[in-house]
Amino acid sequence: MPADFNGYWKMVSNDNFEEYLKALDVNVAVRKIANLLKPDKEILQNGDHMIIKTLSTFRNYIMEFDVGKEFEEDLAGVDDRKCMVRIRTVTADKKKLI
Repeated sequence: MPADFNGYWKMVSNDNFEEYLKALDVNVAVRKIANLLKPDKEILQNGDHMIIKTLSTFRNYIMEFDVGKEFEEDLAGVDDRKCMVRIRTVTADKKKLI
């Protein structure tokens, strides 16, 4: 089980975010808008089950998953793509998710 990430999180910086989105082939208009946003995150965690709410003035987005299990992420309304995702803990102390 990962560390307890429950809480409300405020973005401090998004260094190199536009370059990251470009590498993912996100279109230029969406990249520009995303780079201007400073969304907050609300994380609700019960063991390995997580709900991450991305909250911004532009759009809110909710992602729900179990750590270590593959799930389909639907980006409808963002860039209209679907992708298979697996989020897992990667450190011995289980304090980092990727």
